[in-house]
Amino acid sequence: MWQRAQTLYLAIATILIGLMFFMDKAVVVAADGSVAQAFGFTSYVPYAILLAIITFLNILALTTYKIRVFQMRTAALSAIITIALQAWLAVDFASTHDQMVFKVAAIFPLLAVIMDLLAVRGILADQMLVESASSLRKSRRERRK
Repeated sequence: MWQRAQTLYLAIATILIGLMFFMDKAVVVAADGSVAQAFGFTSYVPYAILLAIITFLNILALTTYKIRVFQMRTAALSAIITIALQAWLAVDFASTHDQMVFKVAAIFPLLAVIMDLLAVRGILADQMLVESASSLRKSRRERRK
């Protein structure tokens, strides 16, 4: 399981999304430069729900390595939902960029999407390899008959 690159990609994506539960999204800076208020990703319930769904899908994709097609679809769905989360964060940034300072954790979904898509590509390559090998075995058996 861990010797495959796509498993490592999925693990990195899961860790990045999991870290967002414990990090701040943005802070409001006071006039004197001190932090007046910090906003976590889980302080807003829709963000927390999306993060929980994405984490669940990544863990599901990480643990279903024996069912490649399901794993690939789960990782792709996770990437799509993560893109939606990143777009929502971008809209928040565009609407409040003068009031809030966004932390580096706001780009974690983008990095997780990249990892998920790399994992999907690796899973697809493995599936195509397995299908071609089984096709070759099948044609070899038919010639012997």
